Amino acid sequence: MNRKEYADFLLKTEHDYEYYEKKYPKRVLKDGAMVTRLAPSPTGFVHLGSLDVGFVDRVFASQSGGVCYLRIEDTDTKRTVDNGIDMIIDSLNKFDITFDEGVTKDGEVGDYGPYIQSKREDIYKAFAKKLIIEDKAYPCFCTPDEVEHIKEVQTKNKEQIGYYGRWATCRKLNMEDVIEKVKNGEKYIIRLKSRGNPNHRIKFKDEIVGKMEIPENNLDIPIIKSDGLPTYHFAHAVDDHLMGTTHVIRGEEWLASLDKHIDLFTNLGFDLPKYAHISTLMVDDNGTRRKLSKRKDPWAAVDYYHKEGIPNEALVLYLATITNSNFEIWMNQNKDKTYKDFDFSFSKMPKGGTMYDYDKLINISKNFISTLSAKEVYDRALEYAKEYDSELEQLLTKYKDYSISIFNIEREQKKPRKDIAYFSDVKNQIWYMYDELYNPLSYEWQNITDLDEIKNIVISYLERYDEGDDKQVWFDKMKEVAVNLGYAGEMKEYRENPDSYKGSIADFSTAVRVTLTSKSMTPDLYDIMKLLGRDRMIKRLEMIK
Repeated sequence: MNRKEYADFLLKTEHDYEYYEKKYPKRVLKDGAMVTRLAPSPTGFVHLGSLDVGFVDRVFASQSGGVCYLRIEDTDTKRTVDNGIDMIIDSLNKFDITFDEGVTKDGEVGDYGPYIQSKREDIYKAFAKKLIIEDKAYPCFCTPDEVEHIKEVQTKNKEQIGYYGRWATCRKLNMEDVIEKVKNGEKYIIRLKSRGNPNHRIKFKDEIVGKMEIPENNLDIPIIKSDGLPTYHFAHAVDDHLMGTTHVIRGEEWLASLDKHIDLFTNLGFDLPKYAHISTLMVDDNGTRRKLSKRKDPWAAVDYYHKEGIPNEALVLYLATITNSNFEIWMNQNKDKTYKDFDFSFSKMPKGGTMYDYDKLINISKNFISTLSAKEVYDRALEYAKEYDSELEQLLTKYKDYSISIFNIEREQKKPRKDIAYFSDVKNQIWYMYDELYNPLSYEWQNITDLDEIKNIVISYLERYDEGDDKQVWFDKMKEVAVNLGYAGEMKEYRENPDSYKGSIADFSTAVRVTLTSKSMTPDLYDIMKLLGRDRMIKRLEMIK
């Protein structure tokens, strides 16, 4: 039996590797065009780190005139969940991360599919057979328990952990031994026959990390599992080669696998793509830096931001700020442009861990929401309320025009108010504007706390109040009433002679504000009073006991 017949005996395939090389020809691209891919597992959970990688994949492919495709890596069947692919696509689409090729909710688009790994079994086996024929791979009959025992002995002896060298007992089997074992029904996997030496160093340039040296891989890593499906490492090499990936962009946690991937590409005879390992998102855990965790950090899940009501655009802008250190300055200088107009660069990407900054995200969210029109804020608040707050939904729906007017207070102007950070906070910001919600448990009185004095202030002012007054006349009347009641009409006068007055015009207006809203800090009082109207203001005055 020659090695071709031997490979055919071990792995049954419909086609050989040469068929697939012809089926998937090299892409014809303009100079500098990048082909990137996002390759998640269909677990139904999109991690913030995955979103970050997807964002970088998309922007670099787009700005280079290249291709960004979605590949689903589902060979780990234990982690696959129902509708996992649709959930991934829906989550990514919300953040404007779309793909030129790959898996869609309706099937697939592109000439390099299937883009779902479980549908590519014949392809992987064909290339595994190529390695077997070239004596670069072999079957391994060691059971999981036997492999675990090897690791235990290696650990005890403080030796390198893994299947290699003298520990790789199945590497020594000849064809006759293998054939007999297979005919006896013994299960086996296919392993790479590595010829690497960890004492040798590989010089390598990562697009983000820069120049580096790593030891050669010497482990005989599995490439085809006993169920016929490939391991992640092997599928990665075959797929990125056949699909024409030029840049593998992924988290820096994968640097530990780089030696294995280089070994695989070398043995398969493939050109190595360029690698760009993105700095890991880190959090401060009581003074200790650690990786953002799916298990420990609720904000690691993309769904968290949806539930909080943080606009998708704000999260994308945050990703842009952590992608390139100079993006934030550019954004502030180019308010009429979008992140798609920015020229992202690998050289400006952080190295060695990126601290997750929730406060910065919230600030970006505030700034973004402040740029929306009152109608846009209303529409988004209503959309959020429909899913998470039925009470608010009913009020927004019942009082549409009134609600839009509330959102328009200090909004559509040169320097809009930045009070809403996320839509889950909308009710907290405007509840006092609705009679159905207005039932204050306490009032935020400031310098004036005597209720009789407060009632006198509000009654006196309401006698002069006219809804038709413009803002200047409104404030002039407020100062007039304040002076008549013994308050300083100008802050300068009060600061110079505080003992001559009951308080300042600021104290006077705060008493009115708290009476009508229960809050000491609100948007513009003039607009609030116009929206509430005289009858409602009188009712609120009567509520003070």
